[in-house]
Amino acid sequence: MAACLAMSSATALAQTAASPYPDPLAPKLQTDPRNPPRFHKFTRPALVQLGPPAKFTAPASGAGITGFDSTNSRKKADKKTKSSTKAKKPTNAQPNNQVNNQAVAPGLAEPITVSPYQKPVADSAGAALAAAPPGAPPVELGPIRRAPKKQKAHSEPADPYAPLGVHAGAFTLLPAVELIGGHDSNPGRSPGGAAANFYTIAPELQAQSNWSRHEFKADLRGSYNGYSPDQTPTLSRPYFNGKLDGRIDVTHNTRVDLNSRLLISTDNPGSPNLQAGLAKLPVFTTMGGSIGLGQKFNRLDLSIKGDIERTMYQDSSLVDGTTASNQDRNYNQYTGKLRGGYDLSPGVMPYVELDVDTRRHDLNTDFSGFQRDSNGVTGIVGSTFKLTNLLTGDLGLGYETRSYEDPRFARLSGLIGNGSLIYTASALTTVKLTLASVIGESTIPGVSGVLSRDLGLQVDHSLRRWLIATFKAGTGIDDYKGIDSGGATPEREDHRYYAGAGLTYKLNRSLQIKGEARREWLHSNIAGNDYTANIFLLGLRLQR
Repeated sequence: MAACLAMSSATALAQTAASPYPDPLAPKLQTDPRNPPRFHKFTRPALVQLGPPAKFTAPASGAGITGFDSTNSRKKADKKTKSSTKAKKPTNAQPNNQVNNQAVAPGLAEPITVSPYQKPVADSAGAALAAAPPGAPPVELGPIRRAPKKQKAHSEPADPYAPLGVHAGAFTLLPAVELIGGHDSNPGRSPGGAAANFYTIAPELQAQSNWSRHEFKADLRGSYNGYSPDQTPTLSRPYFNGKLDGRIDVTHNTRVDLNSRLLISTDNPGSPNLQAGLAKLPVFTTMGGSIGLGQKFNRLDLSIKGDIERTMYQDSSLVDGTTASNQDRNYNQYTGKLRGGYDLSPGVMPYVELDVDTRRHDLNTDFSGFQRDSNGVTGIVGSTFKLTNLLTGDLGLGYETRSYEDPRFARLSGLIGNGSLIYTASALTTVKLTLASVIGESTIPGVSGVLSRDLGLQVDHSLRRWLIATFKAGTGIDDYKGIDSGGATPEREDHRYYAGAGLTYKLNRSLQIKGEARREWLHSNIAGNDYTANIFLLGLRLQR
């Protein structure tokens, strides 16, 4: 029965006629079912006929269909392509075979490599080798012409005779020493003083850090003055002034400011603070340090600082061979500073500063029976300047007052000014203005202290690059505050003046010859203290 059904079904299929209108949605075979497609087996001779395989080149970074190349590197032309192009001009006909982006033209032994990112390359007749997608970069024909190398602009340093310094790790060191000899008509700075020759040896060292963060700088200067013939008291004396400044950048807007200093010197010859019958000038030492915290709030800069200073005097040597103690002159000073500045514009920052200090002596009462401990308050208004190197510096004006523990001393107060400004008038002329004010201690019975104020002006003019002319002038006032007994004993006031001119000849970066002539004089309201002095000096400066 099953066999009969199969036979009848097969007979029915064989006798069914094809439909004149086939169903368009019916599936259709793409190939002959009696000859299905198979993988073509290539033999080695067949591979040889296809030509050599193309050289694979990794695409540049970002290269896509548009041909964008982020590496900006130049494309190198294929030597075989150039030789084939010269051997036979291409035609507009399509190549017979294309394998791995290689166009094989009839009659050519080697295929012509065509990049899929190249535009059609035309010869002089205008024929293209192969088609390329739109937007492909053009192909340069012939040798690539490279642009000439840019030459560095020749720029001379601001000062061709400035020292280059010594590089020691992350620091730049600027060592120097000056050897000076001269003549002083009144080295004792006294009325009718005797003249003497002198020599000076003045070494110095400056250091600057080259860190990306934080900062350290040092300025160390010293000297020794010797006189011949020497006088009584001996005027030969040492001098040293050293400062170390540091900054620690905690964050972008927070910093820690550090400072330490050391001063070794003597009282000026002719000072009323000196004792009678001295064999030589007593040396004093002042050492101190400070630490502060600064914070920036956008353009506002606030800082607070604490400072400690110690001043000590050595015993005085007298002409009779004995010594006299100066312990009553030793004291400590404690200072607190508060400062606020506002960055008004690039290079200009006005500021307000308030200082409060106290001085405490080792002895509550000095050898004359006066209590010299005191408290001081200072207020300063100023600004820092850095205007394209045209005007640089820091200048402040203010008022200082000091009250003493001894009720017999009147309050000492007055206007003060501190700082310096450098004005570059032209490429050849520079003007420097300096202000300095300080309330110093005194040993004169009945005098509480000395308010000293100094103003200086210096002009440097370059006659040549290697020849600098200098003019100096200045004035100072020493105001001795103390007891005024109804006008019978007027307070002493000294007016100091100086003026001079100098010449500096720069042989090279390491050697300079310096000469100067200067005149100093003093006029006091107390008779018997006026003097004049003429100084002439000539020296060498060695620097690195």
